[in-house]
Amino acid sequence: MEQVELAIIGAGAVGLAVARAMALRGQESFVLEQHQQIGFETSSRNSEVIHAGIYYPTGSLKAQLCVRGKDLLYEYCAQQEIPHRRCGKLIVACDASEHSQLNTIEARAIANGVTDLQWLDGSAVHEREPELRAHSALWSPSTGIIDSHAFMQSCQFEAERLGTMCLLDTRVVGLAHTGKEFIVQAVTAGEEYEFACHQLINCAGLHAQTLASQLGGYDTNLIPELHYCKGHYFSLSGARPFNHLIYPVPERNTTGLGIHATLTLDGQVRFGPDTRYVDELDYSVPADLAETYYRTIRRYYPGLADHSLQADYSGIRPKLQGPGEPFADFCLQGPESHGVPGLLHCFGIESPGLTAAMAIAEQLVQRLDPNP
Repeated sequence: MEQVELAIIGAGAVGLAVARAMALRGQESFVLEQHQQIGFETSSRNSEVIHAGIYYPTGSLKAQLCVRGKDLLYEYCAQQEIPHRRCGKLIVACDASEHSQLNTIEARAIANGVTDLQWLDGSAVHEREPELRAHSALWSPSTGIIDSHAFMQSCQFEAERLGTMCLLDTRVVGLAHTGKEFIVQAVTAGEEYEFACHQLINCAGLHAQTLASQLGGYDTNLIPELHYCKGHYFSLSGARPFNHLIYPVPERNTTGLGIHATLTLDGQVRFGPDTRYVDELDYSVPADLAETYYRTIRRYYPGLADHSLQADYSGIRPKLQGPGEPFADFCLQGPESHGVPGLLHCFGIESPGLTAAMAIAEQLVQRLDPNP
């Protein structure tokens, strides 16, 4: 039986960042991806925003890894010439009743180590963004956008250059732990085979819980419940109205940040995502959603023209909290929790997973390295 030191399951942003980090430490690995291309699901179906780390509860992994990951990601993009831009974003109170929420957001940002936010009154906002309706806003200069696929390709290239094998169109159909090593059964292009590894990292995103449940000798009661949470995006036709990302203050009692305006690197505008819990992986975008988007967007962009929104794409978040449930953090589950040496599970890696990818990889490397 073929043996390798490490197997990483899932070639999204986190899995590839982990493979690169491990390869830089001299550890060769197999990366197994069930689709025929990298980053096919969550990693390529998001806003491609580099988040500052503003909203997440202080002390949470999401807050810590977002702030750290942002710095690592900007540095890496500059080194590797990965397309990105620090375009900044405005967090907008549309009227006076929402102004107090900006105070709360600022306080949390500062507690998280984000100290570059700036206050703008309505006239200052209008000067920056004439099309925007705002009573006041917070300006976040360290928020940006990135070509997520170029980032993943760069991580893959570096990992493979150092000996990592990325196996696409490869589905894991069985896992076992013998007490000394893991036995992985996989199918590649219809051919079934198995190999052994001493360490296993589960970065399977929407399928991480299913994968964990296949592993014999692992207490499945430790697997957190998964909730599919879908978000839809609409693109804007016509002239670009904004130069920065526009985020209204988050709606109360919701799990997302609201329908915001993001920019693409080629200057187009997209609106989304919403948050809708679903029971299956369906990436269609219902056309009748547009009316809700028009109504919501016009609170902060009253000049939005009729018939200017086109259904674009959707993504599904692997959330650990269900509808109406409190905040759930990233879950990086290791031997201290489940008692299986060399095993790490990444559960619930949704936003800000892309921003945090390199920080997650940094932490996982440290947790697997007996001599950090």
